[in-house]
Amino acid sequence: MRTVNIELINTGTELLLGRVLNTHQQWLGAELANLGFPVTRQVTIPDSGPAMETALRDALGRADLVITTGGLGPTSDDITRELIAQLLGIQLKLDRDILAQIEKFFAIRNRAVPSNAFKQAMIPEGAIVLLNTNGTAPGLALSIPGSALTVKKWLIMLPGPPRELQPMFTEQVIPILRREFGTPTFVCRTFKTTGLGEAFIEQRIAPHLERLVNAGIELGYCAKVGQVEVRLSARNADTARFMSEAEAIVHQQLGTYIFASNEVSLEEVVVSRLAGKHQTLALAESCTGGLISNRITNVPGASAIFIAGLITYSNEAKQMLLGVRTETLERHGAVSEQTAREMAEGARTRHKTDYAIAVTGIAGPTGGTTDKPVGTVFIGLAMPGNTIIEKNFNPYDRETFKYLTSQQALDLLRKNLGS
Repeated sequence: MRTVNIELINTGTELLLGRVLNTHQQWLGAELANLGFPVTRQVTIPDSGPAMETALRDALGRADLVITTGGLGPTSDDITRELIAQLLGIQLKLDRDILAQIEKFFAIRNRAVPSNAFKQAMIPEGAIVLLNTNGTAPGLALSIPGSALTVKKWLIMLPGPPRELQPMFTEQVIPILRREFGTPTFVCRTFKTTGLGEAFIEQRIAPHLERLVNAGIELGYCAKVGQVEVRLSARNADTARFMSEAEAIVHQQLGTYIFASNEVSLEEVVVSRLAGKHQTLALAESCTGGLISNRITNVPGASAIFIAGLITYSNEAKQMLLGVRTETLERHGAVSEQTAREMAEGARTRHKTDYAIAVTGIAGPTGGTTDKPVGTVFIGLAMPGNTIIEKNFNPYDRETFKYLTSQQALDLLRKNLGS
């Protein structure tokens, strides 16, 4: 089966101005890849006729399927529908079913229909209407004559709001893709790692995967704060047969640096393991300001394992809520191995949990010394029969410092929980 060339065109000046995050590219890219249709190109363009016309002409000249997002609404900058009709030389016609749906949408809300809303019922002749159950702008699907190699191309137009776009794609676009393009072979495996930088990971695995890469396996890396993702993919059945061998090599070379082989987050791994062992956790945070607690409580079911999270930012709070000794603070300071140990042990003892994590550090930009420069952090893990301390150096801006420290703390717990 031939490869399907798919391009995305995201419209919206607000995306280019940075006012709105372009989540469409990420969501549609992931959904299409999971279906076996990886996107080959994506562009973001402003709400202007010339930019859209150029992008559409270029995309339709290359792709088997072009998906546009945005520009289908009622306002003057929503011009996707009209421009595509003009570009393809087809007429816009009033669809009375869509008109009735728009009128019903406003009637249910006891609101008058704005005069500009009716433009959404103007449909390019020959288009398949994709009903919008969460808004007023319908999506549209058009088949376009192709070349000798391609019987026809498809152009799919989706509305901009994610709550409208996503169910429309899932419920109405996917059946069109399956019908028109079949079920191509595309296998992708992602390994989430933490504790090693991107360059070190490549040094570990690339030489061992060279033979399989030459055979067609695609190898890629994606570095994030405190995390590197390793991606293996195969685009046809001949290459996919090497995937198991490639996965085994990655596991062998990276071992415990891998915390998940799918879309699971580090906090989800930790919560799942604690729940599976019927064990509990308390947190004592200083420099992370509650970020670890936030990440844990973002996981459904965290209440089964998470007993308490304390933000003991001041020395007084460390003493009063965790029992850190005055002598410890005066002699060693709030950012020290000794204080991290007493914070972790105090949290575990006072809340009667199996595990407790404590973090204390210097986020900066001020407060550092020669012995303890900005970025210094101590992480304590108190557990049955032992307390361990890890010292790290994270000399970054405050937000990055906090997230990286939370990642290191969760990973320290993960490595001591076992599988």
